[in-house]
Amino acid sequence: MSLKILLVDDDPESLRSTARILQFAGHEVFPVESGEAALAALRSSRPDLVVTDVRMPGMSGFQFVEAYQKMGFAIPFIVMTAFGDVKDAVWAMKMGAVDFLLKPFKRQALIEAIDGLKQRLSNAGAVRGKETPDQVGRSKVMRELSILVEQVAKTDASVLILGESGSGKEQVARWIHEASPVRPGPFIAVNCAAIPENLIESELFGYERGAFSGASQSKAGLIEAANGGTLLLDEIGDMPIGLQPRLLRFLEEQTIRRLGSNVEKKVQVRVIAATHRNLSQWVREQRFRQDLFYRLDVMTLHVPSLRDRLEDVPDLARYFLKRFSEAYQKAVTGIHPDAEAALLAHAWPGNVRELSNVMERAVVLNQTGIISRADLPAHLIAEAVVADPAGRITIPLGMSLKEIEDLMIKKALEATEGDRAEAARLLGVNERTIYRRISKSKEE
Repeated sequence: MSLKILLVDDDPESLRSTARILQFAGHEVFPVESGEAALAALRSSRPDLVVTDVRMPGMSGFQFVEAYQKMGFAIPFIVMTAFGDVKDAVWAMKMGAVDFLLKPFKRQALIEAIDGLKQRLSNAGAVRGKETPDQVGRSKVMRELSILVEQVAKTDASVLILGESGSGKEQVARWIHEASPVRPGPFIAVNCAAIPENLIESELFGYERGAFSGASQSKAGLIEAANGGTLLLDEIGDMPIGLQPRLLRFLEEQTIRRLGSNVEKKVQVRVIAATHRNLSQWVREQRFRQDLFYRLDVMTLHVPSLRDRLEDVPDLARYFLKRFSEAYQKAVTGIHPDAEAALLAHAWPGNVRELSNVMERAVVLNQTGIISRADLPAHLIAEAVVADPAGRITIPLGMSLKEIEDLMIKKALEATEGDRAEAARLLGVNERTIYRRISKSKEE
C-alpha cells in the first residue's frame, strides 16, 4: 500500500535523505522546506500522511499541524526532531501523532511507524468496506461526524440521523453498520415514506397465510429479515401515527408478531432511524409520538448539508468521477480547474445526491477525458460566471438603464447557452420579462 507523503524539514540534507528513504519504500513524496510551503502544498498534493520536523524558522512543525487541522484536514502525522524535549513528545501525542522520532533515527524506525499506520488504515477499510460518499472529504464537520460514527458503532444503542434530503443519511447508517459488531449480519433499509400506509405494517412485521385477503402464503417482514443485523427506518417522520405504538413495543422488547399470528418471535436488531423532518416540532404538533421519539433519540447524528462543507466538493466530485467512469467504462480521468470552480460556486440545494447526478451527467457527456464546464448543467455555468470576478460585466459610463438591462439579459442568455428560463432565474425575473425584452429589441 503506497502512501502520498508530505515531508517538511528545513534542513536540506535531512530532507533529501528522508525523502530517499520514503521513496525507496515505494511511497510518493512531496518534500518542502518550511511550514508555510507545506500549507501551500496541502491542497495540490492531497497527502495521506505528513512527516514534519518540529524546530523550523518561521512556522514550526507544531504550528503547521495546528494550522492544517483548523482548516479541516484530518491527515495523520509523524513528528521528527533533533531535540528530545518531553513537552514536545507530549504535545505530539495529544494532537494525535502517529509517532515521535528523534533525529538521527534509523531508517527502520520510520518505516515501522508508517507500516503501523498502513495497518490501521487497512483495518479501518476492512471494517468499513468499500469507501462511500459520507467517508469522502476532510472538512472539520465530516471529521467530527466520523469520530461520532466510530463511537456509536461500537454500541447497540438506537441512533437517530438528522439531515436534509440528499445529504447522505442512508450512507451514514451503512457506515455505522459496517463499523459495528453486527457487520456480518444483514443491512435492511426501509423508506417509510415510500410504502403505502395500508401496507407498511405487513411489510415491517410480516404476515401469516390467510391474515388478510390476498395473503396466500406466509411472509417474513423486513424486521425479521434484519435479524442479527441493522434495520434502517428511513424517513421515520412519515411513519403512520397509528403504527407507532407497535413499533415502540418492538424497540423496547425486541419481539415481533406477524399479522394473523399469536406467536411472539424474539429478534436481535440494531435500529437506526433517519429523517429530514423536525421531529421535536412534530411531537409538539402531535404528529409523532413523544415516547417513540425519546426511544429513537438515544444517540443523534447530524449530517451536514453540502453547502456547509463546500471544501469537500472537489474530493466528492473526484469520487463520483471515478465511480461513474468505471460504471460507464469511460476513460475520464480529471476535472478542469474551471469546472471545479463552477462546482464550488454552486449552493447544492440537492446536496450530495445532486452532485452525484451532475457528475454522472458530466461523465456521460464527456468526450475529452477531462470534465470541463461544457459538461456541466447550464445553471452551474451561469452561477460560476456570476461568482467569478473575471466574469463580471463591465458597464460603460453613460449607458442608459434600458441598455444596461439589455446587456444583462444578453450576458445571462450567453451564460445559459440560450436557456431563457434559466436566464430569468439567474436574473431574478419572470421568464415572460425575458421574452418581452427580446421581442421589443427585435421590433426596435
